[in-house]
Amino acid sequence: MSSTVIFILEIIGTVAFAVSGANVAAEKKMDLLGVVILGLTTAVGGGIIRDLILGNTPPNAFVNPVYGLVAIGVSLIVFIPVVRKWLNRHNKGIGPVLLISDSLGLAIFTIVGISVAYEAIPDGSFFLKLFVGVVTGVGGGVMRDVMAGEMPAIFVRHFYACASIIGGIVCLILWHFFGSVVATTIGAATIVILRILAAQFKWKLPKA
Repeated sequence: MSSTVIFILEIIGTVAFAVSGANVAAEKKMDLLGVVILGLTTAVGGGIIRDLILGNTPPNAFVNPVYGLVAIGVSLIVFIPVVRKWLNRHNKGIGPVLLISDSLGLAIFTIVGISVAYEAIPDGSFFLKLFVGVVTGVGGGVMRDVMAGEMPAIFVRHFYACASIIGGIVCLILWHFFGSVVATTIGAATIVILRILAAQFKWKLPKA
């Protein structure tokens, strides 16, 4: 996958996760700084963890500030009262918006994480690439939930991390046979579909 495609996908994922993080912050009645910090953390947190694991230092989020600036801009937009009013309209906006943005962010960052792992360590193991992909996908969300005082979604909601794992496995298997474009497209679609179906039908893993 070319660096240009990765960049475009990361920007889309950054926007999606920033919306998710800023929404959670607003629901928690945080102030402007809190909304911006949570949106920023959700958007770039997973990528920072990924780069640290792969030894890409300093992390790309610090080398290229566009990701942080986009996340901050999106968070500020979400903070605007008229935007919040639209999201809260009839109490129907927040659920779908959070679900779609979170699903897109999870899918994009998972496959981007796998792609970056392929570039950084071409001979790396299947497990390494899958682990890096999943951490890239869920890392920002975990940091968001911890900072918002909630149980991380990957432990309790709609087998959140499982969607990333399954989509990552699909991506890695298809990558071997059909190349990066087919693999990442189908892998990302798998994650989004699983997340939406899990939310719709209340799929959950057994609890202790």
